[in-house]
Amino acid sequence: MRLAFMGTPEFSVSVLAELVAAGHEIAAVYTRAPQPSGRGHKLTPSPVHRFAESFGLDVKTPKNFKSAEERAAFAALDLDVAVVVAYGLILPQAVLDAPRHGCLNLHASLLPRWRGAAPIQRAIMAGDAVTGVQVMQMEAGLDTGPVLLSESVSITKEDTAGALHDRLAGVAAQLAPRALAALDRGALVETPQAESGVTYAHKISPAEARIDWAKPAEAVDCHIRGLSPFPGAWFEAGGARVKALFSHVADGKGAPGTILDADEKLIVACGENAIELVMLQRAGKKAQSAGEFLRGFPMPQGDLL
Repeated sequence: MRLAFMGTPEFSVSVLAELVAAGHEIAAVYTRAPQPSGRGHKLTPSPVHRFAESFGLDVKTPKNFKSAEERAAFAALDLDVAVVVAYGLILPQAVLDAPRHGCLNLHASLLPRWRGAAPIQRAIMAGDAVTGVQVMQMEAGLDTGPVLLSESVSITKEDTAGALHDRLAGVAAQLAPRALAALDRGALVETPQAESGVTYAHKISPAEARIDWAKPAEAVDCHIRGLSPFPGAWFEAGGARVKALFSHVADGKGAPGTILDADEKLIVACGENAIELVMLQRAGKKAQSAGEFLRGFPMPQGDLL
């Protein structure tokens, strides 16, 4: 099929790679414009941008689709369909309607749960046992369109957002060509989303990433794993900000935030039970196991975080 691909982060790259491998005609790749990054604030192209250029695909980086010129340029591509995966820009109705089969979105949740920007992180933070990837026919609303294909994925107590991201990216990469093959045969069936159970996966704010030790250990563990590796759940100790990147629920009790054990293990009391911090990272330092971290940054038992 003749299509446009619209995506930006690493999650989107695996989908684009599979569509290229499947032999679809990629008329254009739309992605967010290069953003300043690093100490020098050098303009850096997105992962999708870099991948597309490596395959000689035509890359477009409009700021938005508000202008008639941008909408007309998109319509002039004469597309069968557009595939959208974490693009990051709002598509107006004129863009959604331009391809013959509209725009298909691959979303990393089981809709209508976790509509929006951060579904992978939010699913773990909320303690969900299952999530997935769904192919949706796009409408003007935020992730409101009917579902066309769906695959569920279990969330384990060992999952971080990074690990779950990689599994879901693999699922999305397999679903996309399946969806296009079914679309070509006229075999896709629309299933409207349920009206109940709607939740929104809002972006993670910096303040929200701070660990609240007063919460039950189970909630603190989900918070840590859901924000690992980025942006990283954090706490303050000895005047330094420390990220917690992996954890387990542990036995123990005390005033919330009290260090119960700081030998080879780092165990901290929560509102209920305690949490073992397994991997930690200080600003400018590499991630370390608790034992390595404590040898270079002692944290006395009884201290309050």
